[in-house]
Amino acid sequence: MAIKNKTNPNLVRLINDLKEKARKEEAPIWRDVAERLEKSSKNWAEVNLSTIQRYTSDGDLVLVPGKVLASGYLTKKLTIGAFRASERAKQMIEESGGKFITIQEMAEKNPKGSGIRIMG
Repeated sequence: MAIKNKTNPNLVRLINDLKEKARKEEAPIWRDVAERLEKSSKNWAEVNLSTIQRYTSDGDLVLVPGKVLASGYLTKKLTIGAFRASERAKQMIEESGGKFITIQEMAEKNPKGSGIRIMG
């Protein structure tokens, strides 16, 4: 099915790659994320670091199908994957000992999608 109204070629490629990975690896998590990204960007998740801090444990894999914002604080070492993040949020993630990666990188490192917590 063709993706309509998406003009960002990187986003279109990511959605298609996630759907392919979902089929190939039999991992429904990637289809779910692709479907969330297909929606209007006005409806994408915008998750603050305070929310991530509240609902995660040290060492968790967190996926945000949208944008990570820097409101709040982060003290846990997390791997956070998202389509986008504010510069301050990336800086705060690194300062806490965590790592920010793209959704594509997360899908490549964990093709089955096991142990990933979706927020947003």
